[in-house]
Amino acid sequence: MALLFGLLWPLQLINRLILRIGRGLAVVALAVMVIVILLQIFMRYALNNALPWPEEAARFLMLWMTGLIAPSAYRRGGFVAIDMFERAIAPRAAALLVLLLSLIALMVLVVGIQIGYRHVNSGWLFASSSLKLPLGLIGGTTVKIKLAWMYMSLWVGILLLTLVNIELLLRSIIGLLGGAGRLPALDDGPLALAD
Repeated sequence: MALLFGLLWPLQLINRLILRIGRGLAVVALAVMVIVILLQIFMRYALNNALPWPEEAARFLMLWMTGLIAPSAYRRGGFVAIDMFERAIAPRAAALLVLLLSLIALMVLVVGIQIGYRHVNSGWLFASSSLKLPLGLIGGTTVKIKLAWMYMSLWVGILLLTLVNIELLLRSIIGLLGGAGRLPALDDGPLALAD
């Protein structure tokens, strides 16, 4: 049991810190996405001069927002779940079922990491059609943004989901072994998702 708590403690601290930063960045991405969309609406309908980049920029920000906020939702149990069966069976059997499903989810996430890594690497070959870094404003040349930066958002999200899954697996095992009362709370700090 001491070994499990020894593994859980640092992982929980790492997850808490990384997910707090991720939630903050996700909020910023959402705010910038709204500004970009409102700018496009204004340019298109008020000035009749649509910009070529806001749709792709909004998609880029939405992907990063999703990749950064999904692990926090998973950690707090915020994903959609059908838990009728879990509630209908005995608590110990339900705990075993949750452990089994978490192990299956971990296997899927590991495959997702591998596929995502290959996808990100292929993204370095292609540049965005409309997103560019305007380095010309400071004397440089304009550089098209590689699609890998967009693909990386979901790969990072899967990596973070995997860390959370491992933490939840450890918590499940500790609970099954009778240490549920000694488990620390999932305190996510001031930016915690609503219960």
